[in-house]
Amino acid sequence: VRRHREIHVVMGNEACDLDSTVSALALAFFLAKTSPAPKTAFIPVLNIPRADFALRTETTFLLREQGIPATSLIFRDEIDLGGLHRAGLLSLTLVDHHVLPGADAALEEAVVEVLDHRPLERDRAPGCQVTAEPVGSCATLVTERIAQGPPGVLDRPTAALLHGTILLDCVNLSPAAGKVTPRDVACVSLLEERFPELPARDAVFEALQAAKFDVSGLMTEQMLRKDLKVLSSDELALAVSAIYVDLETFLRWPGLLQDLDAFCQARGYAGLVAMTISFNERNEPSRQLAVYSRRETLRSAVCRALEEATAPSLHLQPLLSPWPCVGTYAQGNALASRKKVLPILRAAL
Repeated sequence: VRRHREIHVVMGNEACDLDSTVSALALAFFLAKTSPAPKTAFIPVLNIPRADFALRTETTFLLREQGIPATSLIFRDEIDLGGLHRAGLLSLTLVDHHVLPGADAALEEAVVEVLDHRPLERDRAPGCQVTAEPVGSCATLVTERIAQGPPGVLDRPTAALLHGTILLDCVNLSPAAGKVTPRDVACVSLLEERFPELPARDAVFEALQAAKFDVSGLMTEQMLRKDLKVLSSDELALAVSAIYVDLETFLRWPGLLQDLDAFCQARGYAGLVAMTISFNERNEPSRQLAVYSRRETLRSAVCRALEEATAPSLHLQPLLSPWPCVGTYAQGNALASRKKVLPILRAAL
């Protein structure tokens, strides 16, 4: 701010999963290499506090593999975006999301570009460049952008990051998982053509999947925070956590109910939806749901919305719950990921 230097921040969403992280790193790298604005600093920002980075086990694994130390990264608690914006120095590109949370509403007018693979929930100002395409991974959109740019910008570490991210997001390009599109496949092939020394797809996917599902060292609170989205209405906030073990294992976690109580009370959440996912040996997903709230009316409303949903239908089968304040389900429609369930929950709120 003192030097009056313009800062262009590229930032992913608050879950800060591998897709958000790599999309921000790769796009900021590309913009820094190709932008005509010589005085601007392009900075990828990981949208979590540095203390939470250890919970992103697949991200720490892939960056370590590519020789990118955590000391090179900039986290949300290390940069004053509000101060930069008030000084008139901030431009913001959003990747892997397109709506800033309420706490960041003041930054909306700094947004100059959006790259997302979700349906748009709101229109942007006319000057904002928007790319919103239904592909399996936001990293696919970043790869396409880089491929359309000047030749020679893409280097091997960036290609390896994008390659691994698309494979993990699209479940090793398996049609059975319901995420992959022809554009994701094309980008993986393009990266492999340019860098034939990239490791085999199966090896990359299995290593990342193992790292992502490694919750062995995590406490319940960390497991709930590892991949967390928060939905808010005027009256209340609902946490939605992706959990990387099956529901039976999760419910047997020692002291789980006390941990759920403490987690929600400490953060002011009225309830929590845990969406568990596990895979069989053929990479076919299995999904289950737990709906926790001490407020019976909220829990009932959320359960009813999930049971009655039609876009998509989740094909829920109630399971026996160990506690009255937790509703549990097997999710017959295993292709309905959290991205598809969030609008149902948002409408319920």
